[in-house]
Parts: sequence; C-alpha cells; structure tokens
Amino acid sequence: MLTYIVRRLLAAVGLLLVISLITFWIFFVLPQWAGQTPQSMAAGYVGRQQNPAALQAVIDHFGFDKPLFVQYFDYIVGIVGGRTYSDGVSLIHCNAPCFGYSFKNFEQVWPTLLSRAPVTLSIAIGAGVLWLVFGVLSGVISAVRKGSIADRASMGIALAGVALPVYFVGPLLEALTGQWSTKYVPFLSNPLQWAQHLLIPWIALAFGYAALYARMTRAGMLDALNEDFVRTARAKGVKERKVLYKHALRSALTPIITIFGMDLGTVLGGAVLLEVAFSLPGLGLLAVNSIQQDDFPVIMGVTLIAAFFIVVANIVVDVLYAFVDPRVRLS
Repeated sequence: MLTYIVRRLLAAVGLLLVISLITFWIFFVLPQWAGQTPQSMAAGYVGRQQNPAALQAVIDHFGFDKPLFVQYFDYIVGIVGGRTYSDGVSLIHCNAPCFGYSFKNFEQVWPTLLSRAPVTLSIAIGAGVLWLVFGVLSGVISAVRKGSIADRASMGIALAGVALPVYFVGPLLEALTGQWSTKYVPFLSNPLQWAQHLLIPWIALAFGYAALYARMTRAGMLDALNEDFVRTARAKGVKERKVLYKHALRSALTPIITIFGMDLGTVLGGAVLLEVAFSLPGLGLLAVNSIQQDDFPVIMGVTLIAAFFIVVANIVVDVLYAFVDPRVRLS
C-alpha cells in the first residue's frame, strides 16, 4: 500500500507539471504566437493605469523578452523557491509558494488564494456530506422498494434535481426562506453561524449532486442484488439487513466513490455558479472577477489550485477502493 501511494504521489507531481505547462502555454505562448509583443502582453497585466516603469517591471518579472523555455523554468522555480519582482517603484520578495503577483490589485497571488480557500472549502465539505448521505440513502431506499411510491417519488425528485441548475435552485431557496442570510462567517469565529449561513448554499449545491447519486446508487444496488454472491448469502440464511448493507451496498459504492472524488475535487477548485449566485467570496468568485479584469496571474493560480484538488481527490479515491471493496487489488 505504501509503495502504491508513493507511486501515485510521484505520478501526481508529473501530472501537475503537465497541467502547469499547459496553463503556461495558454497564457504565455499563445499570445506570442498571435503576434503580441512583450510590451503589449505586459499592458494586459498592468491594465489601464500604465506607465513605462510598470510595463518594464512586468516584462522583467515574467521574462517576456526571454526564450519560452526560460520563462517556463523561471515560472516553476518561482512557485517552488519564490522570487523577487518589481512593481515599478519598489522590490517585493514573494516567498514560496509564489504563484505570481497581481499588478492590477497589487497583491501576491498565493495570499489571495489562501484568503478565499476557506470559503470554498466550507462550501465543498458541507454540500459534499449532504449530497453523499442523502443521495446514497435515497438510492438504497428506491432500490429496496422498487416500484413503490417512495421509489417513484425519489426518482422524480432526482430527475428534477438533475434538470434544475444551481443558479435557479439558489434564488428559489432564498425566496422561500425569506431573509435567511448567506454571508460567510469563519468557522473558528462561530461554528453555529458558519453552518447556519451556509445551509442554503449547501442545499442548493447538493440538490443536483444528490439526485445524480440517488440514481447511480439505485442502479448499482439493483445490479448487485441480482448477483450470485447476494443470492448465495441469502441462501445461507444471512439477515436481509446484512445482505443489503454489507454485500450489495458495498459493491455498489465503488462507482459512487469514484464520482464523489471527482465532484468534490472539482467543487474544491471553486463552486463558480454557486459562489456567484450567493456572492460568496470563494475561489470560484475570485476566478470570475479575475477573468473580467484580465488578471492573468490570479487566473493561473486558481487553475493550478483546482488541478491540485482534483489530482489529490483521485489519489484518495484510489486508496479507498481497497477498503470499500476487497475484490479490488492495487497493482
């Protein structure tokens, strides 16, 4: 198991390097291939408030006048080891991990990401617990009571959850709950208010995911209940509750774990629609604002953080396979 985890971590590092190369290629290489000069590229980072010193500072910081491989090497070294840059007036040192500097907000990217991450993390954890618990529970009930009113009602709600987007469900819930506040309160400041203010966003985000999980769990449970090992367990006189939860559900959870890891990793990278709908200052809203402002260093930082969460989620999922389903062997 330890050897497998080490191999997966090394593979994850390689994958993150590939993602960083693609991100670098999109933001640095494509504009130069399109004919932009170092000055025109620097103007995109500085914004409207331009002066020769600021433009030259951006060119020196990103190395727009250097070969592309040198620019990429400096970019990676800057993330790992930090770097010193100039805003045209003074020198500023960016400690590792250094994801760059926003010349439009005059802030380092990494502290900005850290300040937004707790909001997105809170949204992802709360909504993830809701959609996993209620989705799997609804799917199990529907499978056990196939064809019943509960089954039809559950699948009807699941169909509505898949069809309705979060930017519709969110305002609808706000309208139904009246003046329920959805502002973000740090968990350490007041855990009760933290949960209270995020309850509506959690439900709005979890509604669609839970519907999908309910349908997947129901299909997996129905397939598992028709397997030979389930019929054998019943023939041996194993209690029906044990057959359902230890044998059938455990088998049906394998695809659920896969999709849960991917979904949770994606939400950790920023629940864009939800954060915009509720004006929650997370990574998703930061990405949207940065795109509107053409703040490329921040966009690159959010992209890399989102990729990191997805890669880590995949590693955790692979490790959990062996515990959920003993038939899965790590090779």
